[in-house]
Amino acid sequence: MSNRLNATPNDLRAFWMPFTANRQFKKEPRLFVSAKDMYYQTHDGRQVLDGTAGLWCVNAGHCRPKITEAIREQAGELDYAPAFQLGHPKAFELANRLVDIAPEGLDHVLYTNSGSESVETALKVALAYHRVKGNGSRFRLIGRERGYHGVNFGGISVGGIVTNRKMFGTLLTGVDHMPHTHLPGKNNFTRGEPEIGGDLATELERIVTLHDASTVAAVIVEPVAGSTGVLIPPKGYLQKLREICTKHGILLIFDEVITGFGRLGAPFAAQYYDVKPDIITTAKGLTNGVIPMGAVFVTSEIHDAFMNGPEHMIEFFHGYTYSGNPIASAAALATLDTYKEEGLLTRAAELSDYWADALHSLKDCPNVIDIRNTGLIGAIELDPIAGEPTKRAFTAFLKAYESGLLIRTTGDIIALSPPLIIEKKHIDELFGKLRTILQNNI
Repeated sequence: MSNRLNATPNDLRAFWMPFTANRQFKKEPRLFVSAKDMYYQTHDGRQVLDGTAGLWCVNAGHCRPKITEAIREQAGELDYAPAFQLGHPKAFELANRLVDIAPEGLDHVLYTNSGSESVETALKVALAYHRVKGNGSRFRLIGRERGYHGVNFGGISVGGIVTNRKMFGTLLTGVDHMPHTHLPGKNNFTRGEPEIGGDLATELERIVTLHDASTVAAVIVEPVAGSTGVLIPPKGYLQKLREICTKHGILLIFDEVITGFGRLGAPFAAQYYDVKPDIITTAKGLTNGVIPMGAVFVTSEIHDAFMNGPEHMIEFFHGYTYSGNPIASAAALATLDTYKEEGLLTRAAELSDYWADALHSLKDCPNVIDIRNTGLIGAIELDPIAGEPTKRAFTAFLKAYESGLLIRTTGDIIALSPPLIIEKKHIDELFGKLRTILQNNI
């Protein structure tokens, strides 16, 4: 063990790291070499409390035995099976298990390998659905400012984070964006859904009027906008979006890559907010982050629209080499077993009040200008340093790592989303360390 812990790579140049300040990192590497339950272990032998479920994905905690064993067994039995015109049992078993916990009516599943691929799949399904229904004029896709829908061209086109878009040309055409729901000065330090801002959903009506409903295929939103800094939907907002989409025959897509699989205290945010979309995108928590896999849920109405023509013909020309991969399917089934056995899909509801109290206790810390939360998600927004945006939060990230805590930052916002196995003692440790960091006036 000691040899493995000290086995720091002696050459870091070849790996161009994603969403990373590469030069800074390679001067002072931060390496994890093992993990168990709520903690990582670093290459220099320190424990780090996981305050972000890895990257919003390790919902059941790290290195869970049932998942590990399922992967081991599957790798020795069936390593790969093609998904085109062939199948394997676990892919079908998993789809049935997923439909069992999905919102009623979302009865069919397409497999992907990531949240980005899930979004691309959902957008393609939406466009193709209208075409097979004889409504090929519906080509427009509506996203939202500050939305994050992965990093592929469709996702960054409907997404609304400027840094993810500005270097990549014109992107997809026929895309428009609703305003985001962040209202500084009106909803500061709100617990749960803000009171103000639900009427922002009516901006969709303006966009539909501008382009005409006959040209709009789908609207895509994150129920809780996670990667942009945890923006909680105002009361009535999602319900109003649903009403407008239904009125105009527009498909509503919920991007639940982050909120899926228990993050809010229900299997999906659609159930938590009691709003039924037409399509749901997922990934991350599907396999507990162990193996890349995503799933896109669609209604029977959408699925059945494609099931026409000669039976020997392919109905939808889309898919991936690794769609429903056997080992990923085994990992996902074991993950669902773990969630069920330990009640993790609803555990966030049990801990949400304790979590909120601890989070909002940091309100008095220097430079904290807003705190928001829902389920087991939280955000602490910091006052940016004049002329040096993002530096204050990044400094907090580095200090947290040094003190044995993993947090996530976006802009000058600290985002938190711990594994759902977190206990009150871990919540106390997490916010105790954060208080020390923030009180040092970073």
